Amino acid sequence: MRRREFIGLLGAMAVGSPLVARAQQAGTVRRIGVLNSFAETDLEAQAWDAAFRTRLIELGWVSGQNIRIDYRWGVGSVDRLQVFANELVRLNPEVMLAVTTPATAALQRETRTIPIVFAIVSDPIGSGFVASLANPGGNITGFINIEGSLSGKWLELLREIAPGTSRVAFMFNPQTAPYARYYLDTFRSAASAVAIGPMEVPIQDAAGIEAAITMLGREAGGGLIVMPDTTMQVHRATIISLAARFRLPTVYPFRFFVADGGLISYGIVLTDLLNRAASYVDRILRGAKPNELPVQLPTKFELAINLKTSRVLGLPIPPTIISRADELIE
Repeated sequence: MRRREFIGLLGAMAVGSPLVARAQQAGTVRRIGVLNSFAETDLEAQAWDAAFRTRLIELGWVSGQNIRIDYRWGVGSVDRLQVFANELVRLNPEVMLAVTTPATAALQRETRTIPIVFAIVSDPIGSGFVASLANPGGNITGFINIEGSLSGKWLELLREIAPGTSRVAFMFNPQTAPYARYYLDTFRSAASAVAIGPMEVPIQDAAGIEAAITMLGREAGGGLIVMPDTTMQVHRATIISLAARFRLPTVYPFRFFVADGGLISYGIVLTDLLNRAASYVDRILRGAKPNELPVQLPTKFELAINLKTSRVLGLPIPPTIISRADELIE
């Protein structure tokens, strides 16, 4: 389900759902805190929030009726997330939703008692959020973003669409992607197996992104893989524009990069992850403990291709890939 469908469904349910009628009769208003790494104006973040709220409504929780949702938006800043995490904890919500690894880390630093449900987190064990997937062991549980082994799949896609690629850069921000090794180990092994030179490209900001892509695009044979990372997503317009300028074949982790003009993506359906996170929030509001709820893996994946970008880059997509695509964007 895409962004417009989510928003439309949310409006329709708010008007006519029997669940809304039941919720309006409820007495106590429960409090939920949401810490999101992105900007409130980011259309993709809005789609995630619509998925989350839609599922809450289906479960009988209606904002302004029997729940209150307090939002804080990090706009890609780790420092800002920490300030807002402190604000949310001071509001003493009964459960909090953390969207991305930096948001989860910020909330964890503020509380070890208030239940936290995370979504879009890559390596919750390595990040110290949970003891294990089956037994989280503390006040945090949630839904994993993408498995580390997928970096090998991204490299495979890059080689299929650009067979002449001889070196590939994996770009990320160490501050917002402290879990980078989760992907890099598999990436290096996969690159070595096919005689491609792997390049780790840590950056800090938009200026670093521009310098890295400019350097990579100056010589033939370069390719780029964008790590699932808040910084990459916040600066996706810059990355997509520079990749087009240098005709650089680039593989992205999520569909919305391709919708915004990127070449190709393979990754999870993020709205599904937020939809599922709402089910854990519901269970906690009804008495479940985070350590009773196992961390869950993604279940829905999608391959998206922007055919217009393919033509601009002069990189025809092989029919074998097109036949596997879930979405072709013209």
